[in-house]
Amino acid sequence: MKYFPLVWAGLWRKRVRTILTILSIVVAFALFGIIQGFTAALDDAIDGLTDEARLIVQSRVNITEPLPQAFLPRLRAMNEVRDVSPYGFFGGYYQEPRQQINTGAVDIEAWFTILPEWETDPAQMETMMRTRNGALVGADLMEEHGWNVGDTIPLGSSIWTNTSTGTTTWEIYIAGVYHTGQGIPSDDIYIHYEFFDEARTNGQGTVSLYHVRVNDVTRSDAVAQQIDGMFANSTNETQTQNETDFTRGQIAQIGDINFFVNAIAGAVLFTLLFLTGNTMMQSVRERIPELAVLKTYGFSNATVTAFIYAESFLLCLGAALIGLGIAAASFPSVFEALDVLRMPLPMSVVATGCLLATIMAVVSALPPAVRAQRSNIVDALAGR
Repeated sequence: MKYFPLVWAGLWRKRVRTILTILSIVVAFALFGIIQGFTAALDDAIDGLTDEARLIVQSRVNITEPLPQAFLPRLRAMNEVRDVSPYGFFGGYYQEPRQQINTGAVDIEAWFTILPEWETDPAQMETMMRTRNGALVGADLMEEHGWNVGDTIPLGSSIWTNTSTGTTTWEIYIAGVYHTGQGIPSDDIYIHYEFFDEARTNGQGTVSLYHVRVNDVTRSDAVAQQIDGMFANSTNETQTQNETDFTRGQIAQIGDINFFVNAIAGAVLFTLLFLTGNTMMQSVRERIPELAVLKTYGFSNATVTAFIYAESFLLCLGAALIGLGIAAASFPSVFEALDVLRMPLPMSVVATGCLLATIMAVVSALPPAVRAQRSNIVDALAGR
């Protein structure tokens, strides 16, 4: 630490250049933290909010191809299956199509067996079970729209027409509220599948998906293969995945997010390496005579080289930590702006950022350190 003032003075010899370099590193690592943190947090969220004991059964053709309702008793008859619920995409919206609400037509009792961590009041569940057009609404959605239990709301559908009205408007009675816990947004609506299937003008007897819960999570893959094997070579072949893989597959359809994020971060950091390397080489080149003076005072080549590396580490790692700190502070609000639960910046991203900054410091300091070691005192004092 006694040589720290010497290193500090060398770093700030050209203040404007040092400040601009620090700002570049801060911005680059703040960007790295946010974009790399997004994919890391997304992976963590998928792992934490999904359950491999839950299986999704869809058509092998694509997710929009319906499956027969006749599959339901065959799935429930499987020994390793705890319960099954059909799921019908409703395509719901409130007041206008742009105010979309994720609405599912399900077997309510089976749904809360498949999702045991979700909770609702038993009395409200009883009301729901005896109300044909009843709905269970997420607590977050209730608060957002100011609805109350007992309200009847006009829920539009972008897909289905109601036979009783001849329109796409469905009168839904809010029988109860459900709470998801675990920080999962509760912003969906669930209605009775039987009511939905009977009231729509077409598509009766079909479902969009089946949600299956198995008794033993270690048997999930085996059960998935059994389900697909049961309907193989039929007119409605299935593709079964656990909930985690299904969610990852849906996200992957958007594109290879990890590839794009890593490509952007790599391009930024590669460009930054040239910037910091050039800064260090210029700084040392300007101070070659000063380094020679240090050698005349008895400082060894190793000590002079250590000064250069210390300066590079102070510049790169210090600025990187500031950038990662900015990313960590702003990261939760980024998820909140995307209408997703607030999440902290994963520590794995911070550790990776520190490692990259360390590598950058070493690589940036290497050329000037080699030059400083090889220069002799006479040539250095002459500025050669």
